[in-house]
Amino acid sequence: MSTQTSELLAAAAPRTVDVVRGVSDDQLDLPTPCSDYLVRDLLNHLFQVVVNFQDLAEKRQVEWAEKPDHLGDGWRDRFEVETGRLVTAWSDPSTLEGVSPGMGMPQPVIGGMALLDLTVHGWDLAVATGQEYHPVPEVVARLHELVEQLGPTARKMGVFADPLPTPTPNLLPNPTPNLPPNLAHDLAHLLTQTGRTPTWPKTP
Repeated sequence: MSTQTSELLAAAAPRTVDVVRGVSDDQLDLPTPCSDYLVRDLLNHLFQVVVNFQDLAEKRQVEWAEKPDHLGDGWRDRFEVETGRLVTAWSDPSTLEGVSPGMGMPQPVIGGMALLDLTVHGWDLAVATGQEYHPVPEVVARLHELVEQLGPTARKMGVFADPLPTPTPNLLPNPTPNLPPNLAHDLAHLLTQTGRTPTWPKTP
C-alpha cells in the first residue's frame, strides 16, 4: 500500500538521509539558517519530527515540549531507520482520513508538514555543513501549495519568518551548482516563502 504522501516522503527521504550522514561530529556546533538552532539542535529537531509524525499518522497525541538528545551512538543509522518508518507510517490510506486530534488540521496537511520539515531542514543542514542538496521537483511543487495554505497561520505562530521577495536569478539557493535552473528557482521560491535567505549565509 502507498499514498501520495508516503510516495512523496519516500522520494524526499533519501536526499535528507544523505545530508544527515554527511554531517561530521566537528560540525555539530555550526550555525544554521534556523537562527535558534545549531546543527546539533536542528538534527535533534528533525529526529523528533520523523519520530512524532509516525504517531501523528496513527492519529495519536505527541509530545513536542520534551527535547530528547537523539545524537547518541549510531545516530546517523537510527535517523535513516526512523525516516523509513515515517514513510511506512503514512502508506496506509486511512492515515489521510479525518482531522488530527492533536494538531486540529486535516490529516493530509499533517503529512505534508512532515514532508516540509524533511525537505526544508534537509536544505538547512546541507548549507550549514557545506553539502549539496538536490530536492525532488514533485516534492517542491507540492510544498509550494502547502506553504501557501499554511503561511499566514505559520507566520503568526512564529514557525515561518516573514516571506522574502520573489527570487531572481541572482537569488538562487546555495549550494545547488548542478540543479536545473527551473528547479533551483522553485526551491529558492519555497525557501523565501518560509522566510529563508536562499543564499545563506550571504545576504541577498
